[in-house]
Amino acid sequence: MKKPTLLILAAGMASRYGSMKQIDGFGPNGETIIDYSIYDAIKAGFGKVVFIIKEEFVENFKAIFEPKLSGKIETDYVFQNFDLKQFGIEEEIYREKPWGTAHAILSGRNVINEPFCVINADDYYGFDSFKKMVGFLTNEATDSNYSIVGYQIGKTLSDFGSVSRGVCKTNEAGYLEEITERTQVYKKDGGIVYEENGVEYPLEYNTPVSMNFWGFTPAVFKLTEDLFRVFALENKEKPKAEFFIPLIGENLVKNGTASFKVIPTDSQWFGVTYKEDKPFVQECIDQLVKNGTYPENLWN
Repeated sequence: MKKPTLLILAAGMASRYGSMKQIDGFGPNGETIIDYSIYDAIKAGFGKVVFIIKEEFVENFKAIFEPKLSGKIETDYVFQNFDLKQFGIEEEIYREKPWGTAHAILSGRNVINEPFCVINADDYYGFDSFKKMVGFLTNEATDSNYSIVGYQIGKTLSDFGSVSRGVCKTNEAGYLEEITERTQVYKKDGGIVYEENGVEYPLEYNTPVSMNFWGFTPAVFKLTEDLFRVFALENKEKPKAEFFIPLIGENLVKNGTASFKVIPTDSQWFGVTYKEDKPFVQECIDQLVKNGTYPENLWN
């Protein structure tokens, strides 16, 4: 059996951060967050990494990652773009931003032929999640049985503003029943709330949420392509509408096409939504180096 592939979402605009956080340096030698994810992925047993990027950034990415990864893991680069004809949509639909994360993963459909995992470029996930995902993709994944890593919401928040989180509702067997995107989640008075229509609702600290750490087989590409065609045409007058990965999960679960095992982790997530998050992320990585989780020179 071929080793699973890691598909990294790195084509985002980073509008709130203000620059290309995907290749910003956070480690002691300028390592990106992606470096730590790939390091953990190699250690866990992934055999290939595919970067989803904008085509104009391909030389930047290759210059940063090829010297580090050569001989350690196979690499490939695919591009998220606005071409709808590749999906059988002849109509011209105006967009300023890409169509979102679920549209992005379609970019990998011609280079991925094995079970694969999707992650964000700007999120630190921890080795535990990669190890558990490899176990799932190797031993449990089928064309109707997918997975998502569920993080405790209390370990995923920013001190500098609200965040969006896909809140997961599971059944007794630990499978996803529903995923609801809460677009304004934040800390308040020692607790956690989400805001909707001006009203605040409490959330328990250990509520499982999606941090875009998904496990699929290549069969999901055809399913996603079918869903995207419908979504694009239904939202052609909404230039800011986005086709998110949780929409795939929600649709496949509701129509019984696939189930999603929610793999729990108690790992601490951290990431860079806001520029103010950078010193905190640097401090977290510094602590992980000091406690021996990572070597100071990651790739030497």
